[in-house]
Amino acid sequence: MKTLSFWFDPISPYAYLAFEHMPQALEGCSYAVEYRPVLFAGLLGHWGQKGPAEIEPKRAWTFRQAAWAAHSLGIPMATPAQHPFNPLALLRLALASAPAGGLPNRRVVELLMHHVWRGGADANDSLRLQALTEAVAPLRDPAGEQVKAELRAHTEVAIERGVFGVPTIELDGRSFWGLDALAMVRAALLGDAWFDGPAWDAAGQAPPGVRRRG
Repeated sequence: MKTLSFWFDPISPYAYLAFEHMPQALEGCSYAVEYRPVLFAGLLGHWGQKGPAEIEPKRAWTFRQAAWAAHSLGIPMATPAQHPFNPLALLRLALASAPAGGLPNRRVVELLMHHVWRGGADANDSLRLQALTEAVAPLRDPAGEQVKAELRAHTEVAIERGVFGVPTIELDGRSFWGLDALAMVRAALLGDAWFDGPAWDAAGQAPPGVRRRG
């Protein structure tokens, strides 16, 4: 059995869709999943990127394409009342659901994802957060320094491993980014020979283009 690391931030519609679709996309494969919360904004800051919501035309396309993906996959989805929003409370709650050094289980991640992406409400509404916290029943204080340090450490580890976006799925030292990468993950789990030959490494060595000046 292979172990997948699922790096996620519930702020991402694609992380939600990949989380929901993964059981169907990987049906028949032998695998276990580690759900690893990471601060998407921390990844963006490290790699010098802007989030899709920070570029208005890209923001519009992102939500249209995500809505279409949800429609085509039969996954209920409603954009929260405020987006982007600060996901720290949710990420810390995820980690606080497990003992020190542990990870959230699928039930907890599902609660977080549905909190954000179903119903179209404000993800940071205080009453909704209180109800979510009661449902999760964390083992530790989500606002405690230990949990905050763990989230920072998770984000640092993700960066060290080359994670630049969410969702990212790690398998056998390889990173697969995005909802549409689930098909590649499935092929790798099923032993597609493409992953055993030189194609993977060769494809990642494409030379960068020359920047023109003036």
